Amino acid sequence: MLATPHGLVETPAFMPVGTKGTVKGLTPGDLRGAGAGMVLGNTYHLYLRPGSDLVREAGGLHAFTGWKGPMLTDSGGYQVFSLAETRSISEEGVEFASVYDGSRHMFTPELTTRVQEDLGADVAMVLDECPPAGADREYHAGSLRRTARWARRCKEAHSRGDQALFGIVQGGLHPDLRAESVSRTVEVGFDGYAVGGLSVGESREEMLDILALTAPRLPAEKPRYFMGIGDPVGILEVIALGVDMFDCVLPTRLARHGAALTPDGRINLKNAKYRRDFGPLDPECSCEACAGYVRAYLAHLVRENELLGHRLITLHNVHFTLELCRRARREISAGNYAGWSRAWISRYQGLTRPGPDKLE
Repeated sequence: MLATPHGLVETPAFMPVGTKGTVKGLTPGDLRGAGAGMVLGNTYHLYLRPGSDLVREAGGLHAFTGWKGPMLTDSGGYQVFSLAETRSISEEGVEFASVYDGSRHMFTPELTTRVQEDLGADVAMVLDECPPAGADREYHAGSLRRTARWARRCKEAHSRGDQALFGIVQGGLHPDLRAESVSRTVEVGFDGYAVGGLSVGESREEMLDILALTAPRLPAEKPRYFMGIGDPVGILEVIALGVDMFDCVLPTRLARHGAALTPDGRINLKNAKYRRDFGPLDPECSCEACAGYVRAYLAHLVRENELLGHRLITLHNVHFTLELCRRARREISAGNYAGWSRAWISRYQGLTRPGPDKLE
């Protein structure tokens, strides 16, 4: 359980991603109805548009967006570092070009901390460097040490007593570097800790191996946040390794491509076989899309690129993911998580067939 000024967050928790202050296609009421406990906003995009000063003037993200529940903002580091061709890194911070108009900006630990204080989320993240998947060991070593120095600067700059600040662990796929990063980050001391630099191109096996080594080294009494995972199997796998929080755009992105999540795997509503399928999207789901519409109609909306189709499938995928986490919490409380999760994953994977009906 994570306590915030805007309410309690039951963990393990999936956080729908509202990059620009909105989870694409959904209202705050939709999110509440789906059972969202916490949503995520993106510092990089909100800093550039509409600007953190405007959000502060509006009363912060909660007032500006209409979402009254807990919120987390990332530092914008991942977005900056994913734009390698337009940025340069120094000890001071990272200079980059705006994706909107090409204007130049400098993110420092102090600036990203102030921006997140202006945005007013319940949880803010330190500025970190997220190395590319193919970076060598020497690069990862220098990067994690810079990230640790930046983390200390973020903490020194952080002044909001009503806002938690989380540190971020880096180190790539090198166990000893991960251990060093944990040690350096925990030494600074934060309200929670994130495992960064995974799910960026490495294999699932490599990701889980490093997470299994890293998560137990983090303070058990503080929240553990895995940055950037949202597929159902991945969610259950990281929960098993002690992760409390996670986020990803996958459920909403899949919906915009006409793909829906079900207990029997993903289905691609662009497939011709759904043109005359008059059953519900997921008979086990109680969301608006499943309770009120048939697959044939949803498939029609997808083929015609209608906004209603995107909204309904987005609502379903978010509801599905949040319900999966609710079920996981129940099974953990009952002491049945390991057996239940194995059975759930077996069903999901066993009935997901390769071919035109599977959207990767």
